[in-house]
Amino acid sequence: QVQLVESGGGLVQAGGSLRLSCAASGRSFSTYPMAWFRQAPGKEREFVAAAYKHPRFYYYSDLVKGRFTISRDIDKNTVYLEMNNLRPEDTAVYYCAADGFSDTYDFAYEPKYDYWGQGTQVTVSS
Repeated sequence: QVQLVESGGGLVQAGGSLRLSCAASGRSFSTYPMAWFRQAPGKEREFVAAAYKHPRFYYYSDLVKGRFTISRDIDKNTVYLEMNNLRPEDTAVYYCAADGFSDTYDFAYEPKYDYWGQGTQVTVSS
């Protein structure tokens, strides 16, 4: 079965960096977008970044643009999120998602994604 497993979360001070990883298994997502979402306590889950076939088709929320970088390793079926200059408002559970169908090209649209990881906690202290 398809499984997505996130790792790399933790506690960092404001201004610090973390690198999240999401390893997918069960099928290849090389031709499908993968994305990161996050959810803070008491808030709805929100889009962070998405990666399709080429960096031209990588997208970011305005909340993280210029600070976060999404990347992929096709051979490892893995997507990463490099987070720099972290802020306390970045504190959230970060979820990896993968699309299993060519249903839409709105990569920030949460229902687009068919597979989800369990999430990894990122806490940024001030």
